Amino acid sequence: MALAVVRDLRVARAPVTPEDLEALETDVLAGFVLARAAAGLSDGTISSDVVHLEQVRAWFGRPLWEMEPADADAYFGKVLRVTAKGTRLARAQAIKTFFLFLEFLCTLQAGCRGDQSLREEGASEVQPMPDRLGGSGPGRSIRTAL
Repeated sequence: MALAVVRDLRVARAPVTPEDLEALETDVLAGFVLARAAAGLSDGTISSDVVHLEQVRAWFGRPLWEMEPADADAYFGKVLRVTAKGTRLARAQAIKTFFLFLEFLCTLQAGCRGDQSLREEGASEVQPMPDRLGGSGPGRSIRTAL
């Protein structure tokens, strides 16, 4: 058998620009809205979720998928400390639902059926996404799948 020259078949990607990141953020939020509408939620509920996510995003200053447990602690423990309990709960629920959507989106991007089926099949190249918001919550990082 002789040696042959091969080339990398992967597409070379340009570095991500701030405009690309902003477009991705917009697309992900639009997907979130469409998924919620397809699930039959009312326009008012969806609008409320989006407002809550936009307010957290404005405070955070970066895409929400970059949020770490310490960031969530600071936001809910300091920023929203004096806010009404209902507002805190609604905001936390919106973030939880958004991270569930991100987890689902990442699962689709990875082309898998979820962490359990990966373990059953013995797949070692796809790792379960780490919990980004701590505890038993569903917060996951989209960065691990991109």
